[in-house]
Amino acid sequence: MMIAENGYPRLHALNISKDPLDDDGRPKRTGTMWTASAHIITAVIGSGVLSLAWAMAQLGWIAGPVVMILFSFVTYYTSTLLASCYRTGDPVTGKRNYTYMDAVKSSLGTLQGKLCGYVQQINLFGAAVGYTITTGVSMMAISHTNCIHRSGGSAAACSTDATPFIIAFGIIELVLSQIKGFGQLWWLSTVAATMSFTYSIIGLGLEIAKVAATRKVRGNLTGIRIGAAITPIQKVRRVFQALGNIAFAYSYSIILIEIQDTIKSPPSEVETMKVANRFSVAVTTLFYMLCACFGYAAFGDSSPGNLLTATGLNPYWLLDVANVAVVLHLVGAYQVFSQPIFAFVEDQAARRFPDSRFVNKEIGDKDTAGNRYYGLNMFRLVWRTGFVVVSTTISILVPFFNDIVGLLGAIGFWPLTVYFPIEMYIAGRKIVRWSGKWVLLKLLSMGCLMITVAAAAGSIAGIVDDLKASKGL
Repeated sequence: MMIAENGYPRLHALNISKDPLDDDGRPKRTGTMWTASAHIITAVIGSGVLSLAWAMAQLGWIAGPVVMILFSFVTYYTSTLLASCYRTGDPVTGKRNYTYMDAVKSSLGTLQGKLCGYVQQINLFGAAVGYTITTGVSMMAISHTNCIHRSGGSAAACSTDATPFIIAFGIIELVLSQIKGFGQLWWLSTVAATMSFTYSIIGLGLEIAKVAATRKVRGNLTGIRIGAAITPIQKVRRVFQALGNIAFAYSYSIILIEIQDTIKSPPSEVETMKVANRFSVAVTTLFYMLCACFGYAAFGDSSPGNLLTATGLNPYWLLDVANVAVVLHLVGAYQVFSQPIFAFVEDQAARRFPDSRFVNKEIGDKDTAGNRYYGLNMFRLVWRTGFVVVSTTISILVPFFNDIVGLLGAIGFWPLTVYFPIEMYIAGRKIVRWSGKWVLLKLLSMGCLMITVAAAAGSIAGIVDDLKASKGL
């Protein structure tokens, strides 16, 4: 994944030649349905899969699969609408939009474009916090599991504090964040994508093995039952939170336009992208259903919030391998989601303070051709260090995996996956107000907004409850 001039991710298909050029003067795009599908699947399958068994436990055998399928249909449909906004005007010869924010500006105006940018920035920062928490939890799980086996099965003697591991991860990201652009870290993105598949497949394999070993399918039709362990209010809150977790697992709209910008034409990019969306969402949904259902079948109501922290999965060394893969994946994923924020803030600072040496001066060495191959910029050093310190501090103060994942899903789902694609489609196709299609699209958007609000409320309530519990209140 590369970073575009405006700071947002830009993906490239393989073997792009410099001649001939495309209709916009850029190197001719060579991406196909298969490369676009690969980008989508890589973007979607990630740490969100770890919470799906827990989400199933809250919803049960009936509502769980139904909700996941509904989310897949909504994601596919709105992604298809968004794909139609890649070109402004004519779908074959219209002006290209290179990023999501460009597409929103072209269709809905500058104000809506800025709003989209703010939502993206918030979502990207939240992802950095969520990835920091997830990494700390995975590193803690490795330490805890190995400690138990060294002590002969005694869990009481083993620490369960994720703070030292969160700090260690923050230090790593502090160093990586000082590299000027993510174009110099393409290899880290490749490793991250490989690792996401590694731990997801290992997790699924361990779930299947546990179900096969016990020969018992756990869980019930309505999810975790109200009783001594959970009150009616907690049940409702967890159901809402589960919706956010599932939404987080499906989200990829933030880079859909960037993926589409890699596709060659003819045929038109939108036609190719529609097929890629359909194939990718189908593959992802099948994989998610397997992970969620086998995880719920293996653990039932006690399904862990993070699958790879479960103590009942064996062999434990393979669980350690999966958690190491999580760490390696999120080291890269943190940079993928943070570098666009870095670039955006630094670009704005350079525009506002063009004469400031603190903002613009690069200190470093040059190669024989006179090109600087390493540069130290004081503003970049201070700003990026502050960003990492803040995200790490928040992760230490609120180290609750499921709550944060649910909140991230809620923040990003309605505005980025539903609202903007629908509004852009209505504007681009000039759909008449109060027509049947206009009403149906608005109802879909309103229904998803209600889900987002419920998911956010459930996740925030969960964070408050967990903070109280951690402080002994």
